[in-house]
Amino acid sequence: SQMPAGLVPPDLLVGTDTADDAAVYRLNDRQAVGATTDFFTPIVDDPRDFGRIAATNALSDVYAMGGTPIFALAIVGMPLDKLPGEVIGRILEGGASVCREAGIPVAGGHSIDVLEPIYGLVGIGVVDPARVRTNSGAREGDALILSKPLGIGILSAGLKKGILSPEGYAEMLRWTTTLNRVGAKLAELEGVHAMTDVTGFGLAGHLLEMCRGAGLAAEVEFDSLPVIPEALHLVRDGVATGASTRNWASYGASVSMRGDAPEWQRKLVTDPQTSGGLLISCAPELANEVLALIEAEQGNTARVIGHMRAGLPVLTVA
Repeated sequence: SQMPAGLVPPDLLVGTDTADDAAVYRLNDRQAVGATTDFFTPIVDDPRDFGRIAATNALSDVYAMGGTPIFALAIVGMPLDKLPGEVIGRILEGGASVCREAGIPVAGGHSIDVLEPIYGLVGIGVVDPARVRTNSGAREGDALILSKPLGIGILSAGLKKGILSPEGYAEMLRWTTTLNRVGAKLAELEGVHAMTDVTGFGLAGHLLEMCRGAGLAAEVEFDSLPVIPEALHLVRDGVATGASTRNWASYGASVSMRGDAPEWQRKLVTDPQTSGGLLISCAPELANEVLALIEAEQGNTARVIGHMRAGLPVLTVA
């Protein structure tokens, strides 16, 4: 389904007409406001970890547009007859701790009594209108860089099956609570042409959005993809989410993989990420500088995974 047509003032720089991460409204020649919201049900059992993951995931959309968050509002839905106040408080504290790390307050919010827990944030940020980075600005010949390893959905599936190791859980928590704040620094580089964060549609789905926005094709080298080691082991053993199958059904006709590619490779490129990494399209001569900025922020985890090329908006995984 699509959003119904509505008022589109000239200062609404990014709205519902593209599949971007946040709305952006220009205040003046040097300032624009970015606004986004995201929330979901628990993907882990620990309440504080759930709050941290949900908050990190929500703020990612501001960073993906090149913005800097300035405050957040909490979205809280809890079954008050089932969850003790202490547990709810730990969820909220988890989210607040991430906001403190981002240097912003939780300035308010809204709560309701619901059947199962939901938590997330409205994220509000600021960005120079000239530095807004959408998912439609990629150019032919651009290098594609992924800032975090894939495999969060696979680890989540392993957790539900009770086969995820403590080390695997630690990796899952590490990456889902790593803020994508390097996005604001990347937006200052003229050669960074497009950005988005990889979330529920998986790498292939979000890259296809980038292709459609730019009217270009993309090619990815499968062996260049960064992957969490335990996720790679699990997916090879057939562990994956149902969302991966639904993702492929939604957009698989636009993805070309090698004829001998095993099923687990398809599961990996469609694996839904919670609080996933930034997917960056930049001038190839800028790739090393982009990698260095990411490394300074979160370690040596980013990889050049492919490039944009002329053609219909399809993805080739070689």
